[in-house]
Amino acid sequence: MKKTKYILILIFAISSFQIFSCTSYLVGKAATTDGSTLISYAGDSHVRYGQLYFKPAGKWAEGTMMTIYDRSSNKPLGQIPQARETYKVIGFMNEHQVSIGESTYGGRSELSDTLGKIDWGSIMFLGLQRAKTAREAIKVIVELLDAHGYYSSGQSYSIADPNEVWILELIGKGMDIKTDRRTKQAYNTRKGAVWVARRVPDNCISAHANHARITNFPMENGTTSISSKNLDKIFEPNIETVYAHDVISFAREMKYFKGTDEEFSFSDTYAPLDFGAARFCELRVWAMFNRAAGGMDKYWDYATGKTKGPRMPLWVKPNRKLSPQDLMTFKGDYLQGTELDMSKDMGAGPQEMPYRWRPMTWKHQNKDYFHERVTATQQTAFSWVSQMRNFMPNPIGGIFWYGLDDANLTVHAPFYCGMTHVPFAYDESNGDILTYSETSAFWTFNRVSHTIYLFYNRLIDDVRKKQNSLSDKFVNYVKASDAAAMAIYKENPEFAIQYLTEFSHNNANAMLAEWKEFGNFLLVKYLDGNVKQEKGGVFLRNEYDFPLNPKNPELPDDFKQIIIEKTGERFSIPKN
Repeated sequence: MKKTKYILILIFAISSFQIFSCTSYLVGKAATTDGSTLISYAGDSHVRYGQLYFKPAGKWAEGTMMTIYDRSSNKPLGQIPQARETYKVIGFMNEHQVSIGESTYGGRSELSDTLGKIDWGSIMFLGLQRAKTAREAIKVIVELLDAHGYYSSGQSYSIADPNEVWILELIGKGMDIKTDRRTKQAYNTRKGAVWVARRVPDNCISAHANHARITNFPMENGTTSISSKNLDKIFEPNIETVYAHDVISFAREMKYFKGTDEEFSFSDTYAPLDFGAARFCELRVWAMFNRAAGGMDKYWDYATGKTKGPRMPLWVKPNRKLSPQDLMTFKGDYLQGTELDMSKDMGAGPQEMPYRWRPMTWKHQNKDYFHERVTATQQTAFSWVSQMRNFMPNPIGGIFWYGLDDANLTVHAPFYCGMTHVPFAYDESNGDILTYSETSAFWTFNRVSHTIYLFYNRLIDDVRKKQNSLSDKFVNYVKASDAAAMAIYKENPEFAIQYLTEFSHNNANAMLAEWKEFGNFLLVKYLDGNVKQEKGGVFLRNEYDFPLNPKNPELPDDFKQIIIEKTGERFSIPKN
């Protein structure tokens, strides 16, 4: 009875749940196949354009200012001092192999700060441009928020370097506006954020998907945990938890929390769980943990929004070593193998398509309903896996595996962080979400995806075959390229950088050309709902060079039954 009541309460909360979209994985170096650290990210947005960002390294004169633009709207938020030196950034990885990803969890809406100058997106790029390690990136981020205020809602960040992987969760403090008597300028006395950062153990994996995941954490003990009052100690290697000194006292002040310090949970306090947070967010974490570690059945009711607990751990030990390609595969998850498999219910249609067009929540006869929110989703602009290797020089050690559009249907190409610029097909100047470009990688992948969406269950085997072929090729090419680059680097680092740039560009461009041709092949093979006969990619003709008749796949039996139930005898052929 209690479970049923909880479900009903949460169902009614769905319509007010703000739906965010990003799924991030974190893997420690002892949990990977080659000793690298890994983090991943999916930029899921209906307005985001897939492009490979590039920010060159720079030296800046003292007093130089930079304007911060909100990544969600492009609104200018104000200016802050530029750093004297900034590092090169390829996508979301810098020249020192530091990588940062995120997911928005929202949290308590009253904690937003409209006067803040640092938004959720600029946090990542400022950290990447100013930090040589994950620990330094955390310090840079929280100090910038204290100095300039935090403009956005609650956020989770994956922050990694070749040695360590961290998860940082933060939220603003809301607003208490005062006016400066001298300047007459309004200012916020609560400027800044409350936050907690935790280091993921080397032999573990973690994930976050639009809900805050840090619950309890060790209080300051001088050995493994410190508060921001001792922030300079973050560089001591034994420190594995760092938190804002007022993260608990502020919660008490706002009357969010009354228990003891040891009972304090960041997630439960600043982002209270509701149905949407579980079913739309935590379920994606459950899916990754279940595929990589197994043994997650006891958390199924929690992750599907049926109960409030037990909550999943922040990290788990995988049952095998993981590669970048494993994380790419996890990005294509749609709960296959579970009772909620998106390709199996009526919403999948006769094409057994694991996608649901938006809106995600909807009404019928004054009742609230929803579609599942799974990891694989059509509105992904880009996804990536960042591979950081401490056993190679930085230009060679960092590989940014980058894919455009739907993570389930893309191919992640390897880009070395040492390269000097990005290919034009991936460049920020080549098209946008409202401007089609024939030469854009984003639009190329979207065109092919839309063909696949038409007849998903018929095309997907061809798609997997092509994806696996390209992925296997990249894995083997990278092994050879690593060896070649290391040999060149020993003799001439500048030539090695040129080699890495050409390798990254040539493979990405060749893959893009092959994907375009693959799209043409799919169009021909599946035109008009037929399936043309082919062998090894060559369409078959008869002895007179005339096309063989195509196959006409039938509807699945369950959809035949639906048609009969809805139409009765209308389409029944009478017996003579």
